[in-house]
Amino acid sequence: QVQLVESGGGLVQAGGSLRLSCAASGRALSIYGMGWFRQAQGKEREFLGAIRWMNGGAVVVDSVKGRFTISRDAAKNTLYLEMNSLKLEDTAVYYCGLGATREGYDYWGQGIQVTVSS
Repeated sequence: QVQLVESGGGLVQAGGSLRLSCAASGRALSIYGMGWFRQAQGKEREFLGAIRWMNGGAVVVDSVKGRFTISRDAAKNTLYLEMNSLKLEDTAVYYCGLGATREGYDYWGQGIQVTVSS
């Protein structure tokens, strides 16, 4: 069974930065790609971006481009989300997902709260 454990969330002032981590573990772990999502209260889950594990090629959606960066440490099976210039509207529960193939996401983290205050 694959487990994803997120860390690094918390309370930050607007304009500040946070780095989220998502550590993957499990027997026979195989990763095609991983991604970050978030869900604000009362809203649907929103895709933020993803990274292809083999070559580290990453993309983020336009709404966070220039502020958020996705990276990974393949040796540690860990995914990162660097968030800068945080805004009030970035407040949400952030989730990481893991895809063992290119067909989608098979495993999810438990979610971690990020709260941006004024």
